[in-house]
Amino acid sequence: STTTFLLSYWARDRQRGRLPLEEAVRKLTSATADVFGLTDRGRLIPGKKADVNIIDFEKLGLERPTLVADLPGGAKRLVQHSTGYVATINRGEVTLDHGEDTGARPGVLIRGAR
Repeated sequence: STTTFLLSYWARDRQRGRLPLEEAVRKLTSATADVFGLTDRGRLIPGKKADVNIIDFEKLGLERPTLVADLPGGAKRLVQHSTGYVATINRGEVTLDHGEDTGARPGVLIRGAR
């Protein structure tokens, strides 16, 4: 929920001290990639990897958190869904379409700097 909160509150709803949208996106993308040494991602430029979120900025928001027991051994965790995400695209495949998981899994697990 932190990503959605940063965009919806700090870049849209805050009355004073609002972050420019471009700076909020930079903090969530290239700045974060740089901190973790992920030099092959975080920017939309040729030769780099990129996940793309298509967002309806005016509808972006958070729903109330819910408690779910879906971890091993029935352990519980809080889940907070969001609204306003039109699509998420990874490696050219839509993985999330209007909040619904498409089942596509084109990504891979990474460990360490790239």
